[in-house]
Order: sequence, then structure tokens, then C-alpha cells
Amino acid sequence: MANKRVLIVDDEQAIREVLSDLFNGLGYHVGLARDGNEGLDAALSSDIDLAVLDVSLPGMNGLDLLRVLKESKPDLPVIMVTGYASMSAALKALKLGAYDYIKKPFNLDDVQSVAQRAVERQRLIDENRYLKNELRMRYGFDNVIGLDAETQKAYIMAARVADSRASVLILGETGTGKEYLARSIHYQSPRAEGPFVKVSCAALPESLLESELFGHEKGSFTGAIARRTGRFELADGGTLFLDEIGDTTATTQIKLLRALQEKKFERLGGSETLSVDVRIIAATNRDLRKAIADKLFREDLYYRLNVVPITLPPLRERRQDIPEFVEHLVRKYNEETGKHIQGVTQEGISMLQSYLWPGNIRELENCIERAVILCQGSVILPQHLLLNDSPPQPAAPRPQVEHKTLRDIEKEHIELILLSAGGNQTRAASVLAIDRKTLRNKIRDYGLDTNMST
Repeated sequence: MANKRVLIVDDEQAIREVLSDLFNGLGYHVGLARDGNEGLDAALSSDIDLAVLDVSLPGMNGLDLLRVLKESKPDLPVIMVTGYASMSAALKALKLGAYDYIKKPFNLDDVQSVAQRAVERQRLIDENRYLKNELRMRYGFDNVIGLDAETQKAYIMAARVADSRASVLILGETGTGKEYLARSIHYQSPRAEGPFVKVSCAALPESLLESELFGHEKGSFTGAIARRTGRFELADGGTLFLDEIGDTTATTQIKLLRALQEKKFERLGGSETLSVDVRIIAATNRDLRKAIADKLFREDLYYRLNVVPITLPPLRERRQDIPEFVEHLVRKYNEETGKHIQGVTQEGISMLQSYLWPGNIRELENCIERAVILCQGSVILPQHLLLNDSPPQPAAPRPQVEHKTLRDIEKEHIELILLSAGGNQTRAASVLAIDRKTLRNKIRDYGLDTNMST
């Protein structure tokens, strides 16, 4: 409690002295006032962390003083002191914003306990406000790295849509920063004070995903030993981020469509209809139009989600931004490791710019984190990057180069990594810096040989 300041306003000298001794013993700087007007002058002329006000004061009474203080210092915790005859005034004080009240004659241990709870509550409020501001700054649209035109276009669109309630569909390969963009939209929106809740639609089977989204009642299925609140409820007043929405099943898509259209749903096994105020941001690395044509994704759900589409380009299409990414990441991991690495050699930068980056920004981040750990000097060398396991793509096309689509290149690259990993999909996914489920999806999409050791 050191350095905290408390203002005690009471017309009884004995009470002022007792409370002053108590708070001095707790490490507070104590200010004293004998009536409401004197207390108001003291409160407005100094920074205080807590006020203890008698309800019955000469001049301006305690309730009037509380009302004025709450107008000028709305976050100030106030404790009211009341006698039995003024209990109704104490209850009115709570409605006006007082934290709590203590009754005369009071126990000093009770006063100490109430004061500590009041100050701790305010500390948590201040800390939460600070963290919210930090998140707003961290996910500010002006923090976007690089000059790539398509990326700038994506963030300009995100900035324009942030203030609206419109659903946003973020498209892009794994690791391109879709979740970061979703958080940026949330923390720069009027919903920033509300929760940002993420659901990974690819990580759970259908039955568990529905429970995750909508919650369930006790006994609704085997293992449902208690009621569970779903992510839609948890996101009420904020943003729900549906990551990898393209991996949902037809049944889940129907329930999602109803929840988005009506903003109403029921928990699994429940009959109560719940209403929520949620902004939806969805993301996928799949081609949803192709999924619609293949009858794998509902067209009506697609249009409900795709009010504002934003596409993030892969890292291989924004190579000019890699040096700036590297500078940012080296600085980040210097702070985490306590090292003082100045950067990456020009040869290393050239290697990074010529690499294919199937895992995009996420893979680059893993690469730089690893290099910072391995580097024993002041500069990261090419050997610290460990890029020799995968073939680089030339930064500039050579004359008479064989023309291939990016799909063909990625397919060949994955085949090569699988071959070098002896068919071990877990090891190959690690080298590619993607999760195993994503790798298995790509193996299926490209029709690669699956008769391998896993």
C-alpha cells in the first residue's frame, strides 16, 4: 500500500484520528477534512487513491460530496461511514457509485479489509485499462510491416470496416497473419472493450465444435457432466473469430447460419433460446467458391460471412518486405533472450528473400527465433538460418525458366520435403512450419502418395 493516498472526511475528530492512525500504519499518505466543502477542495486539489466519507457532514453532506467526486473522478473508490440511523443513505450511496460502507461503531479490521478490497479492485480496473490500451497500440493499423501494395490494401480495408458491425471474411494461406488482422479489426473497433474470442474450426470434430460454439447442458451427451458456456455467449458484446471456417461440416454450417441470421441459438441439449450481440470475423486458407461448387460449403453461409472480404498475400509475393520483417523479429527475440544481435548478414537476407516460405510469416518467425538462439556473435550468419533442407525459389526469374503455377511449385515442394523426411508427416510438417492437419489436407488436395510411415 506504500505511496497510496487516502482522504478522510469526517466532522468527528476522534474518528479522523483513529482512521488516520490506521491508514498511516498501512503505509498511506493521509489527508484530513472536517466538512464536505473542505473535503471537496482537498480531493480536487490532489491525486488520491481512496476516499472515506462520513454520510452526515456539515455544509455539503456526504452524499452530495460523493456525487460531485464521482462526476470529476469517476474511478475513485469511495467508502462511506454511516450510523444506524442513516442506513438508507448508505444504500443510496452505493447506487451513486460508492464502493462500500462501514457502520459506526466500526471494527478497524473491517475498515482495513474494505479499504484493501477497494484499492485492489481499482488496481485491477487500471491494469485492465492499461492492457486494453496496449492491445490497441499493438494491433494498430499503422503497425503493418512493409510496403507491399496488396498488404497495404488489406489493412486499409480493415481500417475502413473496423467501426462497422459488418462480418469480415479474411482469406489467405496458413501463416499469413489472418488472426493478427482479425485482432486489429477488433481492437480498433467500438467493441474493443468487449471480448475477442477465437474458435479454431479445424481443430475439433463436429460434435465438440458445436459444443464449443454454442455450449451444452449437463447430460446432453456422454461426458457432459456440467453446463458449458459456448463461445458465442462468451463473445457477447465483442468479436467472435471463426478460424478455418472452411473446415466446418454441413451440420455445423446450418447451425452457424441460423446463429448469424437470427443472432439466436440453443445450447446442445437445451431448450432455452439465447440471444447475443456478436460481430463475426471468419478466416480460411481454402477456396470457398470451389468448396461451394463441390457441395462442401453452403453458399448462403458464404454470403453471410463474405460481407467484406479481405485477402492477405503469401510471403513469397512480398519479398521486398522480408528485411523489415527480419529487423522487427530480431528486435523482438533480442528482448526475449537478452541478446544484442545487430541483424542478419546481406548473404543471409538474400537467402531469406529467395526462399519459398510455404509457412509464410509464421515460418519466417520460427526461422528468426531459431537463428537468434543459435547465434553466438553479434550478427546472424547464413548457417544460423537452417534453410538448406528446402530448395529456394530464385528471387528473379531466369531466362527460359520453366513456367509453373504456384500450386505445382507447392506440390513439388511438399513432395520433396516428405521424401527428405522419409515419409514421416510429423517431421515434414515441422520442416514446413505448418500443423500436421494442414499437411494432411494438402496431401489430400494434391493427391500425393499416402502409403507412407507417419
